[in-house]
Amino acid sequence: MATDHAPPPVEAPVRILLPQILPALVVGVGASLLFLGISALAEKFQGVLWDDLPDALGIGNHSALWTIAMLTATGVAVGLVVWKVPGHAGPDPASEGLGGAPLAPGVVPGLLLASTLSLAGGVSLGPENPIIASNIALAFWLGGKAAPAMPGAVWVSLASAATIGALFGTPVAAALVLSEALVGRPGRGSLWDRLFAPLVAAGAGAMTTELISEPSFDVGLPPLTDPGLVDLLAALVIASAAAVLGLASCYLFPRLHAAFRRLRHPMLMLPLGGLVLGLLGALGGKETLFKGLEETKELTASIGAWPSGELAKFAVVKLLALLVAASCGFRGGRIFPAVFIGASFGLLAQALVPEVQPAVAVSSAVLGVLLATTRQGWISLFTGAALAASPAVLSLLCLASLPAWLIVTGRPQLELDHQGNALR
Repeated sequence: MATDHAPPPVEAPVRILLPQILPALVVGVGASLLFLGISALAEKFQGVLWDDLPDALGIGNHSALWTIAMLTATGVAVGLVVWKVPGHAGPDPASEGLGGAPLAPGVVPGLLLASTLSLAGGVSLGPENPIIASNIALAFWLGGKAAPAMPGAVWVSLASAATIGALFGTPVAAALVLSEALVGRPGRGSLWDRLFAPLVAAGAGAMTTELISEPSFDVGLPPLTDPGLVDLLAALVIASAAAVLGLASCYLFPRLHAAFRRLRHPMLMLPLGGLVLGLLGALGGKETLFKGLEETKELTASIGAWPSGELAKFAVVKLLALLVAASCGFRGGRIFPAVFIGASFGLLAQALVPEVQPAVAVSSAVLGVLLATTRQGWISLFTGAALAASPAVLSLLCLASLPAWLIVTGRPQLELDHQGNALR
């Protein structure tokens, strides 16, 4: 005889989601404050190292000699942190992407110190990876103590979303990254149920950053108002060519990383890496130093004034500097310098073919480089569109991403496994 079994009662989503709002707000504000504090500290220290100190010594602040000396000294300083500070500033950054498993809280001070020194010293890496990793570690640790019943994965997603929102000044970037990360993962509820608390955290992080520092990825490109077939063709070609350039760095990365690993000790790898970065900086000029966002704005402020040879040099030198910095052990992220590489490449294309709209050239090239180096389609589209600050560009980028993705998918990434092999 068949027996009807009533389905188990389903808890109302509202009862699950409402208690997550307060923790998400706290994590969002805290993540943003940590990001802003480290950024402000790095900027102050950068001013001392690159302005006050050379002025006091009567040396040009961006002379070749000072650039080489500063980057080498930065390598020595970060090498000492990695060698001597408890936690050794975290795992090998070549094998770390955005987010990941929570680090032990004791690792965070060394990681933040190494990242701050790198940012201030002119290393071609951004703040995103160390800040996200630090916020995840702190949220996981403190959240586990404050609310042990809440799953640890919740604190990881809140901290990731909050930091991405703080970095980009909008929760949209966090929503895109998390929706991509959640594909195929088991979980209860709809996608929006699972994104609810992270979006609260991302919104709180973005609003905190906006209230304090007003960040912007708008680099002042002339707006594109009426895109046509010529603009679409340019976007397709430039994005694909930029993806090839970015992909070349992915093939070179494990080889360069293996060469530095043969030195085995951080006090050999990082000072040597700093010296190489100093030589590259002396060759490329001050535009190729630091994380690259402010330098990108300097490039786009003078469209048409840069010779094509100079723009090609910027793109190649910055690409090599990114590879060296990520290979030898400097702590930092790769998105910001990749944006500069893409912008230089796009302006090079525009200089060679002046009929191409600058907004199309720059945003398409940034899209291609980021697709190759990050393999994160949504964040690549978002960043390219944010740089142009023109809604008309978005449709072009969506189409331009398709051939560029065919070029990079299944190929090596700019991230290694723990054996030093490129991820695919």
